[in-house]
Amino acid sequence: MATPPIDGMGRSPNILFIFSDDHAYQSIGAYGGLLKDVAHTPHIDKLASEGMLFKKCYVTNALCGPSRATILTGKYGHRNGVTWNRNSNFDGSQQTFPKLMRENGYQTAIIGKWHLKSVPTGFDYFDVMKGQGQYYNPFLQRGDAEGLKDTRTESGYNSDIVGDLTIEWLKNGRDESKPFMLMSQFKATHHGWCPGPEEYDLYKDVHVPEPNNLFDDFSYRGTAIREQTLTLYEDLPYNMMIGDPGELGELNKAQRKAWDAYRAQDVEKFEALGLDWRDPSKKLSRFKYQVLLRNFLAAGAGIDKNVGRIRAFLEENDLADNTIVIYMADHGYFLGEHGFFDKRFMYEESIRTAFIVHWPGVVEKGIINDKDIVSNLDIASTFLDVAGIEIPEQIQGQSMVSILEGTTPENWRKTFLYTYHELANHNVQPHYGVTDGRNKLIYYPAHNEWEFFDLKKDPSEMISQYYIPENETTIMELKRELVRLRNYYHCPPSMTLRNMNKQASWPYQKWTKPL
Repeated sequence: MATPPIDGMGRSPNILFIFSDDHAYQSIGAYGGLLKDVAHTPHIDKLASEGMLFKKCYVTNALCGPSRATILTGKYGHRNGVTWNRNSNFDGSQQTFPKLMRENGYQTAIIGKWHLKSVPTGFDYFDVMKGQGQYYNPFLQRGDAEGLKDTRTESGYNSDIVGDLTIEWLKNGRDESKPFMLMSQFKATHHGWCPGPEEYDLYKDVHVPEPNNLFDDFSYRGTAIREQTLTLYEDLPYNMMIGDPGELGELNKAQRKAWDAYRAQDVEKFEALGLDWRDPSKKLSRFKYQVLLRNFLAAGAGIDKNVGRIRAFLEENDLADNTIVIYMADHGYFLGEHGFFDKRFMYEESIRTAFIVHWPGVVEKGIINDKDIVSNLDIASTFLDVAGIEIPEQIQGQSMVSILEGTTPENWRKTFLYTYHELANHNVQPHYGVTDGRNKLIYYPAHNEWEFFDLKKDPSEMISQYYIPENETTIMELKRELVRLRNYYHCPPSMTLRNMNKQASWPYQKWTKPL
């Protein structure tokens, strides 16, 4: 068994990976933007002020299960076997970074949301939710490296339970003779957007600002954006917004009384409108937006509170100086942009995710990294590098250690490949594309349609600039790069520039003037 690298005081670095679900970067104060003045994330913001915040962290596939599988393996979904949520039965026999870290002297643990169906492997300890988990009184599965040991229902609010179990493991579960790698994974802010009791009144009288494209009509974009079913004004169910979401959980009497009182405020407001829930009016749409955002932000505040609790424990127990703390979400999330909720599309709010790293003595404080393209694909290789473990050749991601130390390698990626495989929930067509952080090219095979965006000229992605003549050279360069990346990552089917250049379809009005 190898010995992990040690710091100047003879200690190996611990890793605490705090992970959330759907927690949109634009809902975190440190990321700035429209919601910065209403986002209640002081502890995550503090983490950012003490470390490095990445503004170009892209995910390989903006779905929960595929993102988690990519993090564990350092591979795209077509290589690790998880390309969509309905087929997220992760093959635990394959190589993962927790297995390698465990083999090389680290104690490994995972607590919270797993969402990969199979029993976790490679962990000395796991205590995870079954499936998506419930916001209240979740069902948990506990075990160790030998497998599942027991199951139980834990009473309370999900984010608080994850915080409690994380602190309990740090206090009583870890082997103090070894460095640890702990994954603390929250269910929130997954759809349902159920806050905890302590956050019920946090946004009671708050008006949340609207994005300027809340009522996007999808002009100058292709068929896929017109066919989707993820607009908040048409596709959000009543129960999910002001009733009982499917992932609420079974409430006890006290929880039921408090929950119903919390929901009653919005039920009363809705009934006062005198409208049917499916009324297409902007008045009702704005009401739905306010309800969605208040619940989402309140659920996010519950995560933040527990991030503060966990970090306070590290400080109080002399663990903070030698523990790398990462905060990350599994992918981005639309919060009214284009009128959407959810994710999936290769638009910025979906593929960009929150990613913050605090590494005492290594990462300079308060750095905002807006140039380097990093990814969930890079987590495995980075953690192995931190632990001094050789990175296997089959891992497709790169180590970010040099970037965290302040130097970007000359061979660091300049472009990024996105792949979306699932035509299921919300009717979003499979697509793939390439971005260099400014210019983005997306292809929808089922419709043979392309979209191109120059984010400097159109940061909200409102007009496909594919048919502007002056963009032809850039588009051709991106097509070549898309072919190269798909072949480099062994994406099926293999691509050639010839089949990328076949005549494209576009049954809509074309924007041809320079922006």
